[in-house]
Amino acid sequence: MDQLTDTGRRAPAATPPHVARLRRAISLFFALDGFVFAGWVVRIPAIKEQIHASAGALGLALLGVSVGSVATMLLTGKLCRRYGNHPVTVVTAALLSLSVALPPLTHSALRLGLVLLLFGAAYGGLNVAFNAAAVDLAEAVRRPILPSFHAAFSAGGLVGAGLGGLLAPQLSPLWHLLLLTATGLVVTAYAGRVLLRTPGPATGQGPRRDGTDAAPGGRAAGGRTRLFVTVYGLITLCTAYGEGALADWGSLHLSADLHTGPGAAAAGYAVFALLMTVSRMSGTWLLERLGDTPVLVAGGLLAAVGMLVGALAPQLWLVYLGYALTGLGLANVFPVAVGGAGALAGPHGVAVASTLGYSGILLGPPSIGFLAEAYRLPGALTTIAALAALAALLGRVVQPGRRRAPR
Repeated sequence: MDQLTDTGRRAPAATPPHVARLRRAISLFFALDGFVFAGWVVRIPAIKEQIHASAGALGLALLGVSVGSVATMLLTGKLCRRYGNHPVTVVTAALLSLSVALPPLTHSALRLGLVLLLFGAAYGGLNVAFNAAAVDLAEAVRRPILPSFHAAFSAGGLVGAGLGGLLAPQLSPLWHLLLLTATGLVVTAYAGRVLLRTPGPATGQGPRRDGTDAAPGGRAAGGRTRLFVTVYGLITLCTAYGEGALADWGSLHLSADLHTGPGAAAAGYAVFALLMTVSRMSGTWLLERLGDTPVLVAGGLLAAVGMLVGALAPQLWLVYLGYALTGLGLANVFPVAVGGAGALAGPHGVAVASTLGYSGILLGPPSIGFLAEAYRLPGALTTIAALAALAALLGRVVQPGRRRAPR
């Protein structure tokens, strides 16, 4: 019989071989997602030159990724309930791999925006599907393993960005992105074979015969559950706002306000991304020893303090320290919130939390831009700290809902 840990969780039993295979396969899809998206991002400047687009026209075209993602996420939750998380993961991963090669084939901002709608739809669908599959696996093994999957995503992004930087001077955007397509299809074929041939774990969740969702323990999802799922979604929005804003404006803050060179400015975001990856690698260990609520609350507060330092400190090393603390704090808040929403409402909960989270990524960069006009960039960046603190407060609010989910 499983024994309880000090945090009230059951101590993990030996992992069955099929569960280990599923975990590796799902991790590969997370890594592939980060790898492909980062590889596309580093070629955006070359695509801009190819289509001769102004900054405004390119910005509108790039909205295609966001619009496609947000529009698809809730639909993907329904598809996962109907067909299963694993088949939807495989299909959307294949679509993502194929669609990333389309932007170099366009020659206008309008056509670029249209193909990015498809790319964004595949990206958003894959994020919902593999997060739902990861939540199911975490519930089945009764361990908080979601941060390890998100660590794989972060690691894939680091590899994709690094490889893209090396290949950009050597390969045209078409050949580079075709290489991503080939890599993605190979990974999808290998990991997808495992997902489709290995039965999914039994979690007690899923659709009921009357078409409504079953909450953990077989209970129908009611108004209270929907409320807690929405709060989890707001937590993901708060933290994703910080990730998106810091990705777009963190380096600019270093170059414009601290007058650093391009290398030192780029290193700021690299510090944030690296510490986020490292923190997610240790996320399962932290959650098993501390529990969900302390990680949510402490992570939000640590990110708030770190971002205040990163935004307002006058010295470069202090800004780096602030960015590092922000990465450490934000790293596990998003996975824990998505996992909590999925534990309460299955794929629909994951879809709601992911949609709100991606909305935060959309809101972050433009919000910082507008606020910087009025309060200068350092002042605008403090909104990241404010929303991280709000995420910590919401982490306390959802504690009763977390107790409802059996561990």
